Order: sequence, then C-alpha cells, then structure tokens
Amino acid sequence: MGNARSRYATFWEGWNMEEKVIQVQLVRSGISQPETQRKTLRGLGLTKLQRTVKLKDTPAIRGMIRKVSHLVRVIES
Repeated sequence: MGNARSRYATFWEGWNMEEKVIQVQLVRSGISQPETQRKTLRGLGLTKLQRTVKLKDTPAIRGMIRKVSHLVRVIES
C-alpha cells in the first residue's frame, strides 16, 4: 500500500473551482446501447444508475454529453 494518497489526488490538485462545472447524472442504463455510447458513459465517469459526477464545462465534455443525452440529466451549477 505504501502511499496513502488517493490515485486521483494529482487530478484534484489542479482543479480550479472558479471554472464552470456541470453535474451529470445517469438516469437510464447504457446496457442496451451501442458500444460507443457505453464507452462515452464510462469516459464521463458514469458507471451506475443515479450516480452524479462533476465535470469541467469544456466543448469536449459537452460533445460527450450530447452523444448520450437520452441517458443522462445535466445539472448546471
């Protein structure tokens, strides 16, 4: 085990909370969806129903959300 730091610690060190953040919640399962949509959900960090993740508001993230818009709910903050 050695290091007690989270494996995501380096990601959060660079996180600037002044940047726009959007919350995305998985509301429908990706099981019966095409492989590309399942991979997009995984890339967004959505692996279980009703899970909510906070993501930076970038054009790339917006494009991923648009691809699976029928499966997710977006909460802008």
